[in-house]
Amino acid sequence: MKVDVVIIGGGPGGAASSMFLAREGIQPAIIEKVRFPRYHIGESMTGEAGGILRELGFGERMLQDRHPIKHGVKVYGTGGKNAWFVPVMARDAAWNLQEQFTWQVRRSHFDNMMLDEALARGATLIPGQAIKPLLREDGSVRGIRVRMEGGGVQDIEAELVLDCSGQATFLANHGVTGPKYLGAYDKQIAIFSQVTDFICDEGAARDEQKGNTLIFYQKKYHWAWAIPLDDEVVSVGVVIPAAYFLEKKESKRDFLIRELSELNPELARRIPEFGLVEDVHVIPNYSYQVKRFTGRGYICIGDAHRFIDPIFSFGLVVTMMEAKFAAPVVRAYLEGVQRDDAEPFAEHQVLCEQGIDVLEDAIDTFWENPIAFALLTHRRYLGLMTDIFAGRVYDHQPSEVVTDFRSVLGRERSYDHTDDYSVPIGSRYHPERSPLWEANSPIEGTEDWTIPR
Repeated sequence: MKVDVVIIGGGPGGAASSMFLAREGIQPAIIEKVRFPRYHIGESMTGEAGGILRELGFGERMLQDRHPIKHGVKVYGTGGKNAWFVPVMARDAAWNLQEQFTWQVRRSHFDNMMLDEALARGATLIPGQAIKPLLREDGSVRGIRVRMEGGGVQDIEAELVLDCSGQATFLANHGVTGPKYLGAYDKQIAIFSQVTDFICDEGAARDEQKGNTLIFYQKKYHWAWAIPLDDEVVSVGVVIPAAYFLEKKESKRDFLIRELSELNPELARRIPEFGLVEDVHVIPNYSYQVKRFTGRGYICIGDAHRFIDPIFSFGLVVTMMEAKFAAPVVRAYLEGVQRDDAEPFAEHQVLCEQGIDVLEDAIDTFWENPIAFALLTHRRYLGLMTDIFAGRVYDHQPSEVVTDFRSVLGRERSYDHTDDYSVPIGSRYHPERSPLWEANSPIEGTEDWTIPR
């Protein structure tokens, strides 16, 4: 079988890639080993993720399907009394902030909707598992070998392979890309489920705040989330150092219920009874970065090349934005533009790295310098921080707040050479250090957040 473009993975990255390619007149094939709908974590969308869905024509569908409307993110400090809120807002053509909202999604439904629409717009589904990249003598990628769902093996010849395999990092694991580095936050795990009877916020208008993301902070690298999935069910989970979970010697279920009761007073208040309606799951919350994630015959999208701490839910927006950016680049490549260059997608690669670096700088400042983060967010740069939380990290960046984050971190970013910039430099978990939050903060609105020694 021969196609112009083959996509590994039918999740949101693969489906969005297919739909953006269709706008360029390209009908790809999608390799997917799992039958949808399937369970998946990562239910919260940033403002720009909602913008991409509107751009792809899903705005009315999302409202008709009654996905919870998200107006922003509220983060509670250790004592549960004080919190800060970042709204979901858009930018108009003149780059002025304007009111906007996005959605929370049940991924089994959302991913199935996206894949079905990609197929309706011309993509071909290949049910099976990608098992091996096909390479030319010069090392460039020419396709994928697939173990078909019904049995047997088939080679899919393609001019270009888009790796949208997520954390499976297919091409990196097969040595096609540069090396894969474990980066920041790699000593943590996430344990999560779903509950009913969660007490959500209520706004002046009905459901005005009910769909917002809530984050509950306990201490450094120890936090919980609550994300409404519909009128009754809320996704809840905790992220903790793996060593802490092992020390407790509890089952996943007992551990999660106890943590939801003890981690933060505000979180405990919102769950009067623990009516779990989903199995308790556990996944490693590590980060990684793939060097040289584009090359002759291939581009890696989203988590297929980089994953950072998920505390502010940037996963969906990154993968869908990269899918959007890749589509015109793919069309140009198929038309012969830079086809024979050693690094035909170098500019695209830098664009993607620069955007994720902005997110990493914000997250690292939050963990390593929380008082500076709170000060910059609320006293100086609320509008610029709204951009970051929305996922507007590819235009008008680095902004003043990002420059200040890098100053606080003692960090410089250079993109002159691939080997210089494409390495992980984010935060690390430091178990040998004293707890981060130890003395009352003098900053207004964060009185129960404490200053690191």
